[in-house]
Amino acid sequence: MSILNQTRRGGRSRYLAAALLALAGALLVALPGAAQAKPRHHKRKHADVTVMTRNLYLGADLGPAIGATSIPDFIEKNGQILRDVDTNNFPVRAKGLAKEILKRKPDLVGLQEVSLWRIGPVNLGAAATGGCRKAKAAGTPCTATTVKYDYLKLLLKRLNQGKKRYRVVRVQRQFDFEAPADYDGDSTTNPLGDLDGRLTMRDAILARVGAGVHTRKARSGNYKTLYQPTISGIEVPVHRGWVSVNARVRRSRSFRFIDTHLEAFGDPTIREAQAKELYKGAGAPAKTRLPVILVGDLNSDDNTVSGGDRLAYNALKGAGFRDRATEKPLSCCVKSSILTDDQGSKSDFDHHIDQILTRDPGKVKLVHSAVSGRSPANGYWDSDHAGVSSKLRIFR
Repeated sequence: MSILNQTRRGGRSRYLAAALLALAGALLVALPGAAQAKPRHHKRKHADVTVMTRNLYLGADLGPAIGATSIPDFIEKNGQILRDVDTNNFPVRAKGLAKEILKRKPDLVGLQEVSLWRIGPVNLGAAATGGCRKAKAAGTPCTATTVKYDYLKLLLKRLNQGKKRYRVVRVQRQFDFEAPADYDGDSTTNPLGDLDGRLTMRDAILARVGAGVHTRKARSGNYKTLYQPTISGIEVPVHRGWVSVNARVRRSRSFRFIDTHLEAFGDPTIREAQAKELYKGAGAPAKTRLPVILVGDLNSDDNTVSGGDRLAYNALKGAGFRDRATEKPLSCCVKSSILTDDQGSKSDFDHHIDQILTRDPGKVKLVHSAVSGRSPANGYWDSDHAGVSSKLRIFR
């Protein structure tokens, strides 16, 4: 047999074998219950990001001063506020707050009530104008410059003890007010007060250092809709606002992180209007094509509070935001303005207003959520609020 004939016969054999295999494959596919190869699905790429909202508690209840019936009563109430701030001892409370944050290791933290307390000589002109912004415009600026407590500086000192673990992304100044106070509690010697006390409220975003957290385009602003109580005949605008930043964490897709503190006093429609300013109008921080993570003290919820206090939350829900934080356990609030460990109890936590919300649910999934700070530490509650943190899975 020639080599040529062998090659031809071998070729016909291979063709016949291939045809038989193809026929067998077709029969297998046609038969009921025949095993079929499963198509391969590529896993969606994602990164897990942990975020936290933490209200630090400004240090005292401002309600009595807001409701003062006369100038002497106002000065007396201001003195009590300053003494309560001393009693609530933020330098010690900062230890517990830092421990909470370091345990949860959030990549981004939204802080509210980041108070800056200052004192100075009595300056009636500053209080008479209704706040430090108005006082500056009127040519009678606030003059209390001696720092008593800088909550941001004190917290960072605890967080970064021995090693830098968190950095400030952006700070936004909110309510800024200075007024005379009867700090020593003896109005007979100084009926107009013995010093001025100044409270500057701030919100801030912190980012974790050395954890692949990249931030850019940090922005902040104040709401147009304000609570403006009249105190002893003087209208006082209470400025509140928001802080935002675009972020990427460990190769996640970019997202926008927003921290805010909606109004606590006045008509609930004020909170609702502020919530709408987050996503409506020019420059609104949530007006973006990026996935949005919104954290903060919203003073609103859809099921643990009643009546008008649901308005702000429902406005955000109507704009496509979804709840990404646990309500088991609840996170608010100690029912005492004094946070020593003999005041308040765990049963005080009966509602949920410290929120973590996201928009663009197709790109963000809740992995798990936790609440911290529901028990006293170091002789104090860390804050009147608890801390809320969530691990979120962000898909590309």
